Amino acid sequence: MSTQSAVQEKYGSIARTVTDSSATACCDPAMRCCDSITKNLYADSEKSALPEKAVLASLGCGNPTALLTLHPGETVLDLGSGGGIDVLLSARRVGPAGKAYGLDMTDDMLALARENQRQAGATNVEFLKGQIEAIPLPDNSVDVVISNCVINLSSDKDQVLREAFRVLRPGGRFAVSDVVTHGEVPDEVRQSMLLWVGCIAGALEQKDYCAKLSAAGFTNIAFETTRTYDIEDARLFLTEAGINVDEIAPQVEGKFLSAFIRATKPFPADPNECCGTTCCV
Repeated sequence: MSTQSAVQEKYGSIARTVTDSSATACCDPAMRCCDSITKNLYADSEKSALPEKAVLASLGCGNPTALLTLHPGETVLDLGSGGGIDVLLSARRVGPAGKAYGLDMTDDMLALARENQRQAGATNVEFLKGQIEAIPLPDNSVDVVISNCVINLSSDKDQVLREAFRVLRPGGRFAVSDVVTHGEVPDEVRQSMLLWVGCIAGALEQKDYCAKLSAAGFTNIAFETTRTYDIEDARLFLTEAGINVDEIAPQVEGKFLSAFIRATKPFPADPNECCGTTCCV
């Protein structure tokens, strides 16, 4: 099974679980929204204003809308929008003169997101079917690209970043939450940890992520760590997988992170410089 098919099947199954469930509790084993990766990402004030199933289907590793300034009238695109939580939050902030697009490749997730849109009464929202490697929007058409723990799932991250750059207007902002690694990790340990955080294709090392953004044309690149995953967070999962947690702990501690990643599409007159000392070193 290809990475794309595996991702599609996994998140389609989650969408069906949310849609079919009459339970109100978050801790359904299929959704993992009570573990250290997905829990406590959204404030109660944000969740209370949204349909319950938009919250239940939120499986990100951060809250990009909380760390990003959006302005009335802007157009926002969410890559891998899932149940639509970040699209709906963005739509409220850009107001009726703005627009929020959600892009997802999974029919079940799109159906769930559109139902959440209907329940929220959001008229400035549109959910599109497509792949984040081939965004179905024209060049220079959005002000902000957001994403929540989705780019790490792609097997062609360079193409995703090129596409994000293409659809942004000059001066537009790239502002995503994603899982990254910091420092070298043995391959067998890396794969086990990435399975735990749900990253089928694998997270990038922070320097590699920065280099790919720069190669796509972005400037002003910056990383802000929002959560560091402790080995104890993954102890149960790794033990069940037959891994000696105490043995690998020194190789893992502090090396798997959720980060908020910012970058800018420069205006044509701007030099295509590297991202500076904060990441490209």
